[in-house]
Amino acid sequence: MEKNKKIKIGCASAFWGDTNDAAAQLVNSNELNYLVFDYLAEVTMSILAASQMKNPNLGYANDFISQTGPLLSEIKAQGIKVISNAGGINPIACREALIKEADKQGLNFKIAIVEGDNLFHQRDDFLKKRVQDIDINSDMPESVTSINAYLGAEPIRRALDEGADIIITGRCVDSAVTLGPLMYEFGWKSTDYDLLAAGSLAGHIIECGAQCNGGNFTDWHLVKDFDNIGFPIIEVVSNGDFIVSKPKNTGGLISFGTVAEQFLYEIGDPGSYILPDVVCDFRDVTIKEIEKDKVFISGAIGKPPTETYKVSATYLSGYRTQASVVIGGINAIQKAKITADAILKKVSRMLKDSGMQDFTDKKVSIIGTEAMYGNNSQELNTREVLLRIIATHPQKEALVLLSREIAQGSTGMTPGFINILGARPSVSPSIKLFSFLVPKKDVNISIEIDNNNMEIIIDNNYDNHLQLTKEVVHSSLDNISLTNEVPLYKLAFARSGDKGDHSNIGVISRKPEYFSFIKNHLTRQVVKKYFSHVAKGDVHCWEVPGICGLNFLLKHSLGGGGMASLNIDSQGKAYAQQLLDIKVPVPTEIYNELLNRG
Repeated sequence: MEKNKKIKIGCASAFWGDTNDAAAQLVNSNELNYLVFDYLAEVTMSILAASQMKNPNLGYANDFISQTGPLLSEIKAQGIKVISNAGGINPIACREALIKEADKQGLNFKIAIVEGDNLFHQRDDFLKKRVQDIDINSDMPESVTSINAYLGAEPIRRALDEGADIIITGRCVDSAVTLGPLMYEFGWKSTDYDLLAAGSLAGHIIECGAQCNGGNFTDWHLVKDFDNIGFPIIEVVSNGDFIVSKPKNTGGLISFGTVAEQFLYEIGDPGSYILPDVVCDFRDVTIKEIEKDKVFISGAIGKPPTETYKVSATYLSGYRTQASVVIGGINAIQKAKITADAILKKVSRMLKDSGMQDFTDKKVSIIGTEAMYGNNSQELNTREVLLRIIATHPQKEALVLLSREIAQGSTGMTPGFINILGARPSVSPSIKLFSFLVPKKDVNISIEIDNNNMEIIIDNNYDNHLQLTKEVVHSSLDNISLTNEVPLYKLAFARSGDKGDHSNIGVISRKPEYFSFIKNHLTRQVVKKYFSHVAKGDVHCWEVPGICGLNFLLKHSLGGGGMASLNIDSQGKAYAQQLLDIKVPVPTEIYNELLNRG
């Protein structure tokens, strides 16, 4: 291996639907060895499955073609290798579409695909075995539309061994598209657990695109030029340490805070973060600003992986519809409540009269009244609100009826019913998530390149007796006078995200000296009470001492999560914003320090 070797990887996509200009920005920086894309959220597979049912040539993230197609000649000239999970449930069609683009430009690429994640062909076997959801111990529904295992980085490494220029995968963990090339470039073995954890951390930091570069940042007011925000580039060395930066002359911000927020984003137990290739211990990771818009990260520890893959299945559970109505004028809030109650009461009666069952679920939210804050909302007297009515039902016809009857509010109910945004609401399938585990030995993985199909054997001889990390013991500060209170945002950064029906909130102290006061007050019980309007399960909390952070996991707090949820915030994206308002007791000297800072 070349001494002092450095590998630069840029990430141009955080989800299917991300901006179209990130790939060009990164390629035109002339810095990259690898360009990676992440497209697949948990419910995306079901959307792709539905698209393939309509057209067998679909089932992949077509953004990948439109974003890379115009750049292929420059990618070729610079020798950049491209890795993406854009294949969805149809990586073959994705490759064919990319080859067509290359052929138009007279270019030739060695394109590999990774297969084996799609387990839909085992549906009947899973139903017969009565596999159980890992969260609620229920049986798999017969109405599943997609079943995909989260694969790791080893197939990607093997494809690079075979000389691939471009690699298209289906469902894999987001960080694998980064870890794979690092394993290849530095010769990391499958048992180099600390290195695999470091590479996984590098992938995790950039997998959400601009989020580590100032997107969704607590101190958003410090971020410049959101219209031209830079996408991340990591520079990795052979021991797994890496630097996060962005292309020159781009907007955004890279700092301890922006990267630390992304670090804790969407992970549960930071001492046992389970990935297919390694179980990561991130508790002692350090993040240091080394110059403007550059941070240095190190300290990940790895343990042997588990013997199973996580599998994400999606299934159809009836139908849903959502209406959004603007209501204005005096007493707008009261009018919205009365209108919603009348509409739902009327339609329920009509359903009963026609011999149909009532709604399986329904929810009314009055946006503009801090509806998502629950008991923490403040009294408001606004003259303009958005009435949101959402309902589910096993029969499509029932929701078509609701959709039609909402319109009567404009002439037969309270005044100020201005309009239905987006016209009369449509009815769509209700898609829910079902997650379970399968032994790795039961998943057949292969790569296909140059018409050759090669089986990938994953070592299953692990000695991992997985132990979850002990949670925070919140010790009190009895001998310190905590005479004043300040909002948490004065003391900490925070970001929240989702994993199925669970939400995590990462809280990072702005200064080490603030951490004991944050930890003293933000107990699991306090957070559970604060989010009692959404948190239906336990609240867990782990300490991350390397960055003076806490990571909270709010179980069953998203109303089913994703497309299944009726909540306004179905992915918990604003949970951290809510928590940042909570008051934390501090001593007088810190209160005065913050007061003087403004």
